[in-house]
Amino acid sequence: MEFQELVQKRQSTRKYLDAKVDNALVTRCLEAARLAPSACNSQPWHFVVVDDSEKIREIGEAAASLGMNKFAAGVPVIVAVVLEKMNFTAKVGSILKNKDYCMLDLGIATEHFCLQAAEEGLGTCILGWFDEKKVARLLNVPKGKRIPLLITLGWPDCEIRSKVRKPLEEISSRNSY
Repeated sequence: MEFQELVQKRQSTRKYLDAKVDNALVTRCLEAARLAPSACNSQPWHFVVVDDSEKIREIGEAAASLGMNKFAAGVPVIVAVVLEKMNFTAKVGSILKNKDYCMLDLGIATEHFCLQAAEEGLGTCILGWFDEKKVARLLNVPKGKRIPLLITLGWPDCEIRSKVRKPLEEISSRNSY
């Protein structure tokens, strides 16, 4: 698949078929995330794959509030993206430059996961709205570690939508702002 076709195909999927996702496909998505670049090769991430339906239901409930993410309780797979410590060099650079490199790195790895899923024909949705403490408890994530994102994963039960985006001239310029 050409890259432009892949980025057109990748979308936030909120409706999934009731069908199992083969472990080999999940592993390919994890491998894509593993290969993502990070500041000073810090790789500050850990992915917790959840395919137990009861645990998914509980995590889905933790993600559903104020009308958000109601679909999450019935997805085939949820992946929790846990923030790990940066290595020393990345941490120093992050402090000196006042840039949260670990969160940038996490975003890149998460999108690598999602692009690989799209390549496999799977749908994903990246969630930032959820009860993090409840999810951490459910997944036995050690105290002090953060879960900035969840990724839902499964076979989409929807068509690929046309993307509505700002025009290129509004989001880019050359040689000056």
